[in-house]
Amino acid sequence: MKEPKVTLSDTRALAEFRYELRCFLAFSEQAARQAGIEPQQHQLLLVIGGLPAKQVPNIRTLAERLCVQHHTAVALVDKLVKRGLVRRERSTEDKRQVLVLLTEPGADLLQELSKKHRSHLQRVGPEMVAALGAILDDRGWDAPKSQVRAGERPETAANSAAAPF
Repeated sequence: MKEPKVTLSDTRALAEFRYELRCFLAFSEQAARQAGIEPQQHQLLLVIGGLPAKQVPNIRTLAERLCVQHHTAVALVDKLVKRGLVRRERSTEDKRQVLVLLTEPGADLLQELSKKHRSHLQRVGPEMVAALGAILDDRGWDAPKSQVRAGERPETAANSAAAPF
């Protein structure tokens, strides 16, 4: 069976979803920097703090979850160790394995950033869901959209200084 043609409406729906994702990522990057860390460092804290129960927080897992090379994960861990936000610890189950764990200050910072992200997503989530829904159920660009933000973009560079994040 032949794939249906991608219509202008489909392309607009994809573009809208990409825009919503980029707006969220811009907010997230700004929030991390305002908290005094780089966005990838925040992502590492989030990976460690939110790792599925059966996964082990070693460098291999962290690199995989961050979609980065092993040496990049090592460098990120090194920086966060120096800042006292994570620590390395030998596994009690397998002494060959080194785990990367949050310290109390790291857990506190992750908690602070996660609260900001949750609050932000509660505001912008309906727009993100609508954009994704337009793609998934073939409604396209012309589907009715939530007016939660009415075009407002507090996370953009033009007005980021006024954002409370």
